[in-house]
Amino acid sequence: MSDIPMMTLRPTWGVRLAPWRREIAVLLLIIVVCLVLTLMNQQFLSGQNIQNLARRIGMSGIFAVGLGFVIITGGIDLSVGSLFALLGILQCFMLVDWQVPWWIALPAILAGGAFIGLGHGLLITRLRLWPFVVTLCGLLIYRGTAQFIADNNSKGFGNGEGFAGVQAFLTGHLLWVPVPFWILMLVATLGGILLHATVYGRHLYAIGHNEEAARHSGIRTHLVITMAYVICGVLAALSSILFAFDSGGITPSNHGSFYELYGIAAAVVAGCSLRGGQGSMVGIVLGVVLIQLIPNFVNLLGWDTSLTFAVMGVVILTGAAADSLLVRRR
Repeated sequence: MSDIPMMTLRPTWGVRLAPWRREIAVLLLIIVVCLVLTLMNQQFLSGQNIQNLARRIGMSGIFAVGLGFVIITGGIDLSVGSLFALLGILQCFMLVDWQVPWWIALPAILAGGAFIGLGHGLLITRLRLWPFVVTLCGLLIYRGTAQFIADNNSKGFGNGEGFAGVQAFLTGHLLWVPVPFWILMLVATLGGILLHATVYGRHLYAIGHNEEAARHSGIRTHLVITMAYVICGVLAALSSILFAFDSGGITPSNHGSFYELYGIAAAVVAGCSLRGGQGSMVGIVLGVVLIQLIPNFVNLLGWDTSLTFAVMGVVILTGAAADSLLVRRR
């Protein structure tokens, strides 16, 4: 009789742990990396380094959440970095050259991100273009447009006349924690509710598993996918505002270059399958932390910073390989 409870509890425990296997593995890896960095360089635990790391996690995590929504549908967005350049240049023009009040300019940037995301979604769902092709073209179009309207010159925010307060707040601290990190926590919480506790979230996963079956079951797949790209565009625009204020200026030729890789890597390494239908908000946030530890790791160990992207490539490849192996085991 005493063996019966144990026999019934063990499968239940395994079932509960199984969906979080990747997240737990990433969390353990983060702990290991932090311990290694602490032992190899005491500066890792310094207040300045922790705050800088938290700021980078916050700014990068916001758009990674949006990319996670798109990846869960089985899509991709390669244009995020170029979008940062375009929206950053427009932000400089509106606030500095055109003297648009910040409470109009910043919502306009968010609206611009939503409009571009809507365009991506409609091209993918209505014209049935591949997400890779649509967003790759966006990568080229947005970067080229940013360089054209800025005459390929850098733009800065000057002395911040008229918007110094909001710039100081968005780049400052609240209770000793960088404001971008607080914004990420809010975005991740709302995104987690939308993804895991609403009908829309269930439809996202269903489309990622099998779009055709989801359509035949009555799900409005065009609307669900388009909304995912709109969410991605809005969150990319929000990150763009933070990155622009944090850098103090925009160089259209390289601002935001390869940033989309950070978001894609963060999503993939923590369980978002590039095939779609898998992923969690906790996993995306953990993935962002791990990915942002990579440049910190390289810098603190005194390695050549060019190795950062090489390590990033290895991480993405490892995540994709792990996903393939898990699919085969299933």
